Amino acid sequence: MGKKVKGIGGILFKCKDPGEMRAWYKQKLGLSTNEYGSLFEFREADNPEQKAYLQWSPMEQQTTYFEPSEKEFMINYRVENIEALVDELKQTGVTICDEIETYEYGKFVHIMDPENNKIELWEPVDSVFTQMYDGDTTK
Repeated sequence: MGKKVKGIGGILFKCKDPGEMRAWYKQKLGLSTNEYGSLFEFREADNPEQKAYLQWSPMEQQTTYFEPSEKEFMINYRVENIEALVDELKQTGVTICDEIETYEYGKFVHIMDPENNKIELWEPVDSVFTQMYDGDTTK
């Protein structure tokens, strides 16, 4: 199948006040923030001309987005060919939490690891973020 995960796509975590958290990180650590958190811009190792992004997202403490995991965080991994990867994961007994969802900025699906951590897999369309946030990312 080739590459499965090609990098970290995001770090999502629960907190008491996401707005306050975004403001603190902007003021104290210099993150360029938006309503979702911060986009960290980087270049792909295999294609340095290509801008790519990692999403940092503080989320409401009461969010159900991480369920069925009971953890305070979720990692998002950047993947290639998400459909083939999901088929392979199903064949090897990995729990798939939902169907692949497609948005203008990529495709997503959630799986569970052996310790009940929910993992988000993302096949990104980075050009959408470049158009929306060019010049307003954390570098």
